[in-house]
Amino acid sequence: MFRPEDIELLKNKGITEAEVEAQLKRFVTGFPYLQISDAARVGAGIFRLDEGEIDAALDRWHEYLAHGGEVCKFVPASGAASRMFKALFEYVDGVTDELKEGSPVAALLANVDNLPFLPELRAAVERLYGKTLDEMLAEGRNRDIIAAIVNPEGMNYGGLPKGLLKFHTYADGSRTPIEEHLTEGAQTAANSKGIVNLHFTVSSNHRKLFEEKLAEVIPATEKRMGVKFNVSMSEQKPSTDTIAVNPDNTPFVEDGHLLFRPGGHGALIQNLNDIESAVVFIKNIDNVVPDSKRADTIRYKEVLGGLLLEVHDQIEEDLLAIDQKLYTSDDIKRMLDYLNNVLNVRDAKLEGMDDDAVVEYIKAKLNRPLRVCGMVRNEGEPGGGPFIARNPDGSTSPQILESNQVDPNNEAYMKMMASATHFNPVDLVCYIKDIHGKKFDLPSYVDPATGFISSKSSHGKELRAMELPGLWNGAMSDWNTVFVEVPISTFNPVKTVNDLLRPAHQN
Repeated sequence: MFRPEDIELLKNKGITEAEVEAQLKRFVTGFPYLQISDAARVGAGIFRLDEGEIDAALDRWHEYLAHGGEVCKFVPASGAASRMFKALFEYVDGVTDELKEGSPVAALLANVDNLPFLPELRAAVERLYGKTLDEMLAEGRNRDIIAAIVNPEGMNYGGLPKGLLKFHTYADGSRTPIEEHLTEGAQTAANSKGIVNLHFTVSSNHRKLFEEKLAEVIPATEKRMGVKFNVSMSEQKPSTDTIAVNPDNTPFVEDGHLLFRPGGHGALIQNLNDIESAVVFIKNIDNVVPDSKRADTIRYKEVLGGLLLEVHDQIEEDLLAIDQKLYTSDDIKRMLDYLNNVLNVRDAKLEGMDDDAVVEYIKAKLNRPLRVCGMVRNEGEPGGGPFIARNPDGSTSPQILESNQVDPNNEAYMKMMASATHFNPVDLVCYIKDIHGKKFDLPSYVDPATGFISSKSSHGKELRAMELPGLWNGAMSDWNTVFVEVPISTFNPVKTVNDLLRPAHQN
């Protein structure tokens, strides 16, 4: 079904014909909704640590770093900031004509002195209009001021990635999210040699800007924090792009070529698979706070890391005992209890198995990548949440779900979602090597049936697009997962530019 030029395109991207054919079939069949048994909550899938458990986790983390433990911060940073400035674009484009009291634009203009990019805005206004920002405000030239923020001829904040915008103001200037991630890494993940490993995933068209910014800020941050940074970058691989289709599910052709689109953040499982460190922290680029507000973030980042190691310690002990056949029937019961009540993996099939089969089952379930995920109390913020889901093999385990993965016509599921007490702030730490130090092949633990199809357009033509299983959703479906409650103070995303005016982002 593919023309010679199509086959050449696939070859250049590293995509097989079979993969494209499977995607085309999936557009026809759709993705199945997930089966869930309940929302996770404290005492039933989410752990709430007491002070003694917190102290033990902190000690374990510090011990790991002191003994040369490997750790890397992995930060998806390719996202453009355009959605941050949606209200500003609508105002500049005349979609919204009035500056209504309480509107995002009105609030921004009323608090313009508190914006972390105020010096850049002043400079852009004077360069574009030959007047000071104060003069422009006095003359009511609000649309021109907002245009200076978002348009390419001004600051171009609507066209830059979030990671390169000014987020926080300090006495010596303002910092971008990548600088705050460098600082947070220095405070939580410096190894015994004082080296901090960070990895940013970036888009190809912004990579040079990231390289320039990092070259500018790393020396000063190293001096300020007393560490050395080892920073690497990668881009989503072309082999993870997905084919676009017309509304009738036939391949979408543009300018004579098949159209492929980036496969969403789930594509980053390939990038994560290339990380060499055993322990990897994952956190979104926009969830950062200034130095004065970071105490809880530091504490609970280390708690998550320490808890991960404690769980890994027990998994390693049990797997070694199984390998060496140094276990009793009581040990099997204890391992099963750990699988059920710490990793929250349950399976009715176990009741009919003999001891040897149970041990093999335990071994297979323990010998997987591991993640510990922070969960915050649900206070109305959008985002996925922690659930106990049914897996293809019949077992149930903790999973992070998005609303589009749950059947909206299933009344019982809708009640579970409505009763959910926590949501996912994308604050997790992973162990991606086995007990012998060999890296797991992470793509083999993805549930391919957990992707997502959406309606998009290209140059005015409707199309259907496919997103791969999300990085912390279906891409980690077959991992061991532990949910732990963390305070809401550790979750301060910047989804709109006005979020920068919240107290958490003001120094």
